Amino acid sequence: MKSDSSTSAAPLRGAGGPLRSSEPVRASPARAPAVDLLEEAADLLVVHLDFRAALQACDRACRALAEEPAGTSLEVKCSLCVVGIQALAEMDRWREVLCWVLQYYQVPEKLPPKVLELCILLYSKMQEPGAVLDVVSAWLQDPANHDLPEYGTLAELHLQRVLLPLGCLSEAEELVVSSAAFGEEQQLELLQAIYTTRQQQKQEHSGTKEAQKLKQEGTLSHKFLPLLLLVRQLWDSAVSHFFSLPFKKSLLAALILCLLVVRFDPASPSSLPFLYKLAQLFHWIQRAVSSRLYQLHVRD
Repeated sequence: MKSDSSTSAAPLRGAGGPLRSSEPVRASPARAPAVDLLEEAADLLVVHLDFRAALQACDRACRALAEEPAGTSLEVKCSLCVVGIQALAEMDRWREVLCWVLQYYQVPEKLPPKVLELCILLYSKMQEPGAVLDVVSAWLQDPANHDLPEYGTLAELHLQRVLLPLGCLSEAEELVVSSAAFGEEQQLELLQAIYTTRQQQKQEHSGTKEAQKLKQEGTLSHKFLPLLLLVRQLWDSAVSHFFSLPFKKSLLAALILCLLVVRFDPASPSSLPFLYKLAQLFHWIQRAVSSRLYQLHVRD
């Protein structure tokens, strides 16, 4: 029994040295599996450049965090999303970024500012800012996000990278005027940028209308050109046929045509001026025909 008493009196030893009965036993906190997976994913992304494996590690870690109580390891979850976004971008699967992120946050209003900033920059760089328009608008309208220190930065980024490129100038003005995140000087700068964009849109619109008008005129000219050529050919053919007829027959045909169309009485005094003019016209035709025949004879 002596050994028992000596054993009970001996101090307990642990990894940190002897423990006295008066000291509480300090148990080291268990490390979350998601933290290990985060380090693994970062290592696969940066060192090994295995983007698919890095994305899979992020998926496993996010599913593990979903089983924990809400509000725990928010920073770890945000870091996992950052690594996942970079992995998707490296694999040229950037169109999947927004859906992939929202599957772990459910609603846009709950996205961390860092994740939302990356989404704006990514889709803006790929020239598809419209993909994040509704998501960022919902995040900015949520009152719970107004007090965040990153709110002003995200609002300006949304205006510069999303609203202005999309031409949503009314929404941009409303954001600048209604948001308390902008100072007076910053508001003036943003309103000036909106005004400049509006003037550029007007110039582009007027240039587009002028180009369309010129195109329509060119199309009409292209359509009427064959018609004009046809009329000219018919006129040349008629004139050539007229000059090829004997002069007397042409004179008689013209006189008969005038009598039939005008239906005047040659014996009437009122018809004398008309006949005089008609005679002058015939003499002019005769001289033209004679000169034309003379030219043809000389050429022969």
